[in-house]
Amino acid sequence: MKKEFLLIILLSLPLMVSAQNLNGSFTSSFYTFERYDATNTSDPFIRNYEALALNFNYNKISLRTRTNFETNLGNSLDSDPRVRFYNLYFEARDIFDAFTLKLGRQPLFTPVAGGLFDGVNLKFKYANVSVTGFYGGNVPAYQKLQMTDDLKNDYVLGGKFEVNFLEHFNFGLSYIDKNFKPLDFTAWRLDGNLNLIQILIEQKSNQYKFLSADASYFIDGAININTKYEYDVNYNETSKFEIDGRVQATDNFGIDVYYNFREPKIRYNSIFSVFDYGSTQEFEGGADYRFSKDFSLFGKYGYVKYQDDNSGRINLGATTKYGTLSYRKSFGYAGELDAVSFYTGYSFAEGFITPSIGISFTNYKLSKDSETASITALLGGVNVRPWRDLSFDLQGQYFNNKIYKNDFRLMFKVNYWFNTNF
Repeated sequence: MKKEFLLIILLSLPLMVSAQNLNGSFTSSFYTFERYDATNTSDPFIRNYEALALNFNYNKISLRTRTNFETNLGNSLDSDPRVRFYNLYFEARDIFDAFTLKLGRQPLFTPVAGGLFDGVNLKFKYANVSVTGFYGGNVPAYQKLQMTDDLKNDYVLGGKFEVNFLEHFNFGLSYIDKNFKPLDFTAWRLDGNLNLIQILIEQKSNQYKFLSADASYFIDGAININTKYEYDVNYNETSKFEIDGRVQATDNFGIDVYYNFREPKIRYNSIFSVFDYGSTQEFEGGADYRFSKDFSLFGKYGYVKYQDDNSGRINLGATTKYGTLSYRKSFGYAGELDAVSFYTGYSFAEGFITPSIGISFTNYKLSKDSETASITALLGGVNVRPWRDLSFDLQGQYFNNKIYKNDFRLMFKVNYWFNTNF
């Protein structure tokens, strides 16, 4: 544990002791599965997950935490036990009625690179304009509670400007510089005398640098259009352009459209940058019609254009008060697939018990001339909620194809929510 995290906790102790409000949730899960070795001998595993989210609040100041503990019961894995810290940050809101400060391990939401980082986030908001800036280190593997030891080469830096001066219109402009420090490794090589020796391979840092813009136009209940544009600063080229929209033509009839142009995201200095990747373009259109509050139909068709080929997909379905039935078909370069699925769930006794069941049948092949494979998947479960802040989930999953024959898994989960004022 690094001293920066200890400092955050020590500074927050008065807040934890004198908190006006304490809220969060606790979840305990058990998940069973089997693993087969080379001799086709199976070992059963029971994996346990304990998740805790805590929020200490005092006026406009908060300490937010979210952590997870996982291990196996019985047969242990090499990495067990493991503790993950997803959130551990201090938040102060409405400083001078304009600023919000976050300090510590926190989530990052950007159009290009999301996830977690260890650092600072400062947001200024006045009227219809906001400016956000953030800086910190990348989170280590498995969300360990430690900070990077090389902030110069392992960091994330960026910001966003947002404005909505015009009615029904929002605009944002973002920048992100995310640098990854690759792990050094050893490898066997031949020296000048053709002797096999082991040497240390030290890699250069890999980097993302992107400018992005997003704009949206909306009229409640009538139209919603969103656009995104990303520019790769390192490679001086457009990385992505995306537009999606929905028009509610009538109270019961809606139309959806989607377009996407994408270049593969390759880190600067990465070995993968030497490959000749092609861009893709994706088009999709769909419609849905609601006959009543309990019954509606939907359909979508998508087309993807690759550098030298293309593929398509069709998705049709019906949503009723008894469940959802859907059919999906894919064809072309991305492979061929036919799938039918049905899912239903219903609550009894004002939500006290909610059973659910799902089933799907799939035939697929990687190319037109490949062998056809089949998949059958079943799931059944029940949610029991005796009180508003406590629930129990039990779900079984069955999967069968030529690779995973008669694979059965079971999951049990207990959820507890709490909210206490002092």
